[in-house]
Amino acid sequence: MSTTRSMLSSLSYPLRSSVVAVRGVHSTSNALAGAENPRPGDNAPPADPDEDPAKGGSGFLGSIMYGSKKARAEGLVAGDSGSHSRLVGRGKYVHEKITHAIIPSKRAEYLAAAEKYFRTLRERSPELGGVKLTGSWETVVGSVDNFTHIVEYEGYRGYDATLRALRGDSDMVKLETAIFPFVTSRHHQIMSEFSFWPSSPPRDSGYPNGGVFEMRSYQLKPGKLLEWEGAWRRGLEARKRFVVPVGAFFSQVGQLHEVHHIWQYPDMETRKRTREQAWSVGSWSDTVQETVKLADSMKSAILIPTSWSPLR
Repeated sequence: MSTTRSMLSSLSYPLRSSVVAVRGVHSTSNALAGAENPRPGDNAPPADPDEDPAKGGSGFLGSIMYGSKKARAEGLVAGDSGSHSRLVGRGKYVHEKITHAIIPSKRAEYLAAAEKYFRTLRERSPELGGVKLTGSWETVVGSVDNFTHIVEYEGYRGYDATLRALRGDSDMVKLETAIFPFVTSRHHQIMSEFSFWPSSPPRDSGYPNGGVFEMRSYQLKPGKLLEWEGAWRRGLEARKRFVVPVGAFFSQVGQLHEVHHIWQYPDMETRKRTREQAWSVGSWSDTVQETVKLADSMKSAILIPTSWSPLR
C-alpha cells in the first residue's frame, strides 16, 4: 500500500510541473498580446535605435530592412534624398549614345547610308517625337572603324514617342535598314547630362574640318557617382579656362556606372598644349587625384565629326 502511494506521489510531480508550465505559457501569450495590442494608457516599449531607420537602422534587422550604413553611404540602397541620378542629373533631356562598328572596306557606303538616315531624322524631328541629333563622329584613335551618334530626346516621354514613331514609319525603317549591311555590331546606351555641364547646342566651331573631339570614358565604382560629380564640378572651372567642354553624360540604361566627357580642340597639338596648361592649375590636379580613386578603368578616343554633324 505504501508502495502504491509512493508511485502516485511520484507521478503527481510532473503533472504539477506541466500545469505550471501551461500557466506560464498562457501568461507569456497574454503578455505578448498586450504588447501587440496595448490597452489605453499602456506605454509601448521604445524602439531599438539599431532597428529604427530614422536612427540609422544598423542592427541586424535594420540592415535587412533598410540596408547597412555602408550600403546606404555608397548609394547601393536608395535613401530619402533620392537616387544619385536625380541628384546629379539635369533631368530635362535623355540622350542616347549609338555606336556602330563597321566593315572597314565599306566605310564610304556606310557614310552615305548613315547621312541619309540622320539628315532625315533631323528634318522630320517634329513628327518623330522631337528627337534631335547632337552629333555624329568617326573614331580615328581608339576603337577605329567605329562611328558614334548621340541623339537627344525630350525626356523619357520623348524617347517613347520617337521609338513608336520610327517603328511605325516605313520610310525611316527603310533608311535605317539600308545601314545594316555595312555594320558588324551596334551598341546603344541611354544617358543623362550632368546638371553642371549641359551638352553644347549645335554649332560650327570654324575649326578646319570641325577640329578633333576627345571622348573620355570612365567606368566608375558602383555608388561613387555623387563623389565623382562633386570633384568634377570643382575641376571643370579650371579646365574651362583653356578649352570649351562639349558635354558630360552618365549612363542610365545599358552599360551602367559609366561616365563620358567630350571636349573639342582645333587639332591634336592644341589638345596637348591645353592639357599641359590645365595641369598648372592646382584645382585641376586635385580633381584628378580625387577622381582616379573612384574609377575602375578609363579610356580615351579621338573622334572627328562627320559632314552632317550639328557639332563641328
